[in-house]
Amino acid sequence: MAFTLKNLSSLVAAAIEHKASDIHIRQDEVPCLRIRGDLIPIQTKNFSQEDMKNIVEILLANQENPQVLTAKNEIDGAYSIPDVCRLRYNIFTYFGNIGIVLRVINAKVPNLTELDFPRMLGKIALQKRGLILVTGATGSGKSTTLAAMIDHINENSASHILTIEDPIEYTYQQKKSRISQREVGSDTEDFSTGLRAALRQDPDVISIGEMRDPITANIALKAAETGHTVFSTLHTTNTVTTIGRIISMFPAHEQPEVRKRLAENLYAIIGQRMLPGRNGKVVIAQEIMVTSAGIRDCISGKDDLNRIPQIISQGQGKSTNGGQTFDQHIMFLYQKGFIDKEVAMEAVSSQSDFIQKLIVE
Repeated sequence: MAFTLKNLSSLVAAAIEHKASDIHIRQDEVPCLRIRGDLIPIQTKNFSQEDMKNIVEILLANQENPQVLTAKNEIDGAYSIPDVCRLRYNIFTYFGNIGIVLRVINAKVPNLTELDFPRMLGKIALQKRGLILVTGATGSGKSTTLAAMIDHINENSASHILTIEDPIEYTYQQKKSRISQREVGSDTEDFSTGLRAALRQDPDVISIGEMRDPITANIALKAAETGHTVFSTLHTTNTVTTIGRIISMFPAHEQPEVRKRLAENLYAIIGQRMLPGRNGKVVIAQEIMVTSAGIRDCISGKDDLNRIPQIISQGQGKSTNGGQTFDQHIMFLYQKGFIDKEVAMEAVSSQSDFIQKLIVE
């Protein structure tokens, strides 16, 4: 009996009911849901090769030029189930079998208040020029944070927002702003081509799904230099590694100039980690860096990059900066009862400093 769209919708509904972030489907196995970081098997039958082929056909049916899955490729894309959600999918093969991972994307774009994020993120989102990066490991919620910040602009500013995504995840309803969402593969060839074209499309805000290579990074910096607000993401763990990653994208002889440009145009970095919270909830810990004179010196090479966390920590609560380190936010989350002491101790960079602060306070 064929696996139908109705069957897929039921599987996705179960994932949403259990607040799963991802669905793992593999040939000759039962599907698993990623819930609070763990893969939990579903009580159902193993999915056959025929089931897997049916699911691939469903996911690819809405493509204008459907790709064919072979033993040596992978297929990325997005699929919408009306009135349910959007799915970001990756279809791949392993040992001749078919595997599919579905990321569940809520139909509604969450706002910063619903996500319980610091007010500073709203102020950062409304910055009139500069490069703003959201960073973190895969599955840390970067896309959701970026979408919430873009929608905050949408609600509060009459701007032209242009996004370049691979694939489009959240879809925005136009409010005060005009929003042009472009998808790599169907609307533009790649990120760098779409970004070059964006500079001729009179945008106020440009959002790039991911800064993957020096060409994209260079054009993103150029856009920030010419008065645009540019958002993007990187798979990095903290502010220092993010800045180091961007600089290292370029040849050694270009790096001094890149440091100078980055120091002048990088406005903020929001780093994220997912932590297990109380009552089975997932909590986001954030490092927020807003560029100051001291941080510019670190980026340009006049001072050590590794001094940045110290500079961020000194600016917490100040209107001129308003940033916070991961350790400062983790302490806040623990004191407010969102996470247990054991979780906080494991997440902070220095357990001894954490204990000392607990004693002092």
